[in-house]
Amino acid sequence: MNSLDKLQPLIATAGLVILRYSLVLIFLGYGLFKFTAYEASAIAPLTENSPFFSWINALLGQRGGSSLIGVIEVITAVLIALRRPYPKLSALGSLMAALALVGTLSFLFTTPDLGLESVTAGFLVKDLTLLGAALWTAAEALLASKRRDGSV
Repeated sequence: MNSLDKLQPLIATAGLVILRYSLVLIFLGYGLFKFTAYEASAIAPLTENSPFFSWINALLGQRGGSSLIGVIEVITAVLIALRRPYPKLSALGSLMAALALVGTLSFLFTTPDLGLESVTAGFLVKDLTLLGAALWTAAEALLASKRRDGSV
């Protein structure tokens, strides 16, 4: 067994921990940011043109809609962070993140005059990588839950 073989489990564990808790930090940070007037006005052009999100601003207004999204993002972050004690809840949080990321990726197709070369489009494209991370952490947490329950 060479030294890389010995390091593989450590590398895999470190990668998964970094993946999971970077999702937590991203959703927590951006979730809290949604409570600011600046962020509410920044996301308004994206949410107002989305078939999935336009109802939020219509119902709650720009600030209220942004705050609702913020609450959901903070809850998502907390759930993902609960992996060790509650893997099923962590899996739910990761799936919530995946759903949110599909929603934000849809902005690329629903926002008028959003050129692919724009800063906003570039910012949104990174959500494809985060979507993969969310799906991976959901699958890992579900497997951990099965192991804990003794069904695997």
